[in-house]
Amino acid sequence: MKKEFLLSLSLLFVFCSQPKKKINPKIEIFDQSIESIIDLYSEIEILADSISLPEGPVWDEDSQSLLFVDNINNKVLKWNQTTGITDFISPGGNTGYAPNLGEGLLGPNGMAIDSEGNLIVCQHGDRRIAMVGNTESINPNFETVVDNYNGKRLNSPNDLTIAKDGSIYFTDPAFSFFDLNTYSFVDSELRELDFNGVYKLDIETDELNLISNEIEVPNGLGLSPDESVLYVNKMGPPFSKSKAKIVKIDLKTLKSETFFEGRDLFEKFNDGTDFDGMVVHSSGNIFTSGPGGLLVISPNGKLMARIGFPHITNCTFDDEEKYLYATGFIDNTKVFRIKLNK
Repeated sequence: MKKEFLLSLSLLFVFCSQPKKKINPKIEIFDQSIESIIDLYSEIEILADSISLPEGPVWDEDSQSLLFVDNINNKVLKWNQTTGITDFISPGGNTGYAPNLGEGLLGPNGMAIDSEGNLIVCQHGDRRIAMVGNTESINPNFETVVDNYNGKRLNSPNDLTIAKDGSIYFTDPAFSFFDLNTYSFVDSELRELDFNGVYKLDIETDELNLISNEIEVPNGLGLSPDESVLYVNKMGPPFSKSKAKIVKIDLKTLKSETFFEGRDLFEKFNDGTDFDGMVVHSSGNIFTSGPGGLLVISPNGKLMARIGFPHITNCTFDDEEKYLYATGFIDNTKVFRIKLNK
């Protein structure tokens, strides 16, 4: 009896002495239903630092690695649990294929992996979307996927998402004509299109269709799980004259409407962040960079949660949605991840 009592007492002591998990103060929940996805106790991990302008994260399931770009240094990098950070493809976005300003944001940006395992890259400097084998290379052999609309060279494809049938949706703002010194877009005779487009490239017919030319500076985008809706981030000042917002486009009618603005968040944080990159979860919730870090927004446009990352540009999941990965900005040269509930 005495031994049983002492054993029980010991177990009670061990249990009570275990440190209690603390809710991460950087995670703010606005609707408790999102806790099925967001782990309140997860900590933000730093995977990489001192990346001049990290962007375009994509998960490579085959190598269990995160691929992302350093836009300013014109290369693609690779991270995995075993080797850490390594150079992967260089040059990545400015190979001399197209005329450009010769300086600025000319490297690679948004990326995706197609059904054949190829890496599909938005190239600012080359002003095209290109395909390259998903292997390490310091002399990559890029193949042009699309570089013009109605015979006029694209501005600088920025971000993309691939539909289930292989079609590519992408945005084409003019960041290859952005001056980092004045922090503004510059007029140039090299620019052939007088608008910033959102497009769909039909892989079967090779036809490029204009989805919208009404979004002043389109950036990140994502498809709803049923692929009936395209969400597009519209950037605000200093990149455009009007306020930032997320636009929702009905892909059947091509009618667009404001989906989310977050004006109170911009006023609250005033941290220089914008609606930049996004990714859509299998639940239909939109994970997007925004004021105060990363926002989670329901398909109905309701703010569900905020994760207090420092200033970030873009985000993605691994294939099983166990982790959320995020890339920083010029003033936050890091790559992060946070564990999700799965």
